Amino acid sequence: MAVSEMSVADKGAGPYGIAAGPDGALWLTFAHSGRVARLTLDGELNEYPLDSSECRPTVITPGPDGALWFTRSQDHRIGRITADGETESFPVPTPDSGPFGITAGPDDAMWFTEMNTDRIGRITSTGDITEFVLPCTGAYPSAITAGPDGALWFTLNQANAIGRITVHGGIVVHPLPTPGAAPVGITSDGAALWFVEIAAGQIGRISVDGAIEEFPLPDRTARPHAIVAASTGDCWFTEWGANSIGHITGSGKIAEYGLPSPSSEPHGIALGPDGALWAALETGKVARLERLPQEPQEPQEPQDGEPPAPEHRVHV
Repeated sequence: MAVSEMSVADKGAGPYGIAAGPDGALWLTFAHSGRVARLTLDGELNEYPLDSSECRPTVITPGPDGALWFTRSQDHRIGRITADGETESFPVPTPDSGPFGITAGPDDAMWFTEMNTDRIGRITSTGDITEFVLPCTGAYPSAITAGPDGALWFTLNQANAIGRITVHGGIVVHPLPTPGAAPVGITSDGAALWFVEIAAGQIGRISVDGAIEEFPLPDRTARPHAIVAASTGDCWFTEWGANSIGHITGSGKIAEYGLPSPSSEPHGIALGPDGALWAALETGKVARLERLPQEPQEPQEPQDGEPPAPEHRVHV
């Protein structure tokens, strides 16, 4: 595995979310400076300031309209930016909602989570928002992704569960086996949903019929945060507590790759248009991980031991 880093901002800007855009570039959110940035594969960077430097842009993802959509967790809006850098935003109807995760749904709309108000939101390309109330309180819905079954799947960080919502608003909640696991990131590999348990130091998998498996990490204090699937049974995740990028196979084999810069706080992760893995490092860089030709897999076996005591919030 070849691992490299590239500076994209000063430490105060806080690169956080990252996504591959339809234009062949990578798009980043700078959570602490209220900016979105476009990064080409050859290192050209363009920054686009938003209308508030304190809006805290977090998760970013491509939409069905050719634009990038992102959450603004501090001023409770959903943002949109075109490939040309034109921005707009839409207020979430429920006050102080704290939107965080966002994904494109199978219905040509964007779906997002509201951390503070126990709701899942849906926004059309014209900005019309519908909200769906969850059947639990204090659940802290976090990341969200489109599943292989035509529904949306999301993590409930404080309810210790995985949720599923249909495009018509039908909701099912699946409790996790490990108490206090605090799930955050979630992704679909086309067959099942994979998620991280930030407090328990585990990676989880849930089938579309609700069967759950959990895989302990070698370092149970690694603090896994975001996860992305490169293909079926081929998932990559950030470990901001261990300063590493992790990989898990469909059979649960785990490998970890340390980042060059110490204490770099990796958060968002995406599969780039070049086939490499890219991660946003909150200290001002992006990391790029490329598999070498014929690279042997050397998975690490989980260590025995109990999970650490859970902490209570997504690291936003």
